[in-house]
Amino acid sequence: MSIVREFNAYRERMNEVILSEDNRVLKRFFSLDGQAYQSGALSEKTKELLGLVASMVLRCDDCIRYHLGTCYELGVSKAEVYEVFAIANLVGGSICIPHTRRAAEYWEALESEED
Repeated sequence: MSIVREFNAYRERMNEVILSEDNRVLKRFFSLDGQAYQSGALSEKTKELLGLVASMVLRCDDCIRYHLGTCYELGVSKAEVYEVFAIANLVGGSICIPHTRRAAEYWEALESEED
């Protein structure tokens, strides 16, 4: 199983587990997260790129993968993604480099899923 399919399957399965507990606060948080990334004054694409750079600076590999997948679905180009990588490393420092490696690997996996 590819790292893309494995990540998406795990995320979907565990989200179902979490939401099945019917915790009002968690359900509201998940809903707010989804609503925050909808188009408004900023486009959905811009918000996903912002989410990606924040995730890289905060060093959350799951969040990085999620935002990369959504960026890919929204038609973000490889050049745009690498500019985000550059900004994240500039803001976050060299500690972001390992996350950039894994992000680059995941982007390559997203591109290879097309084949």
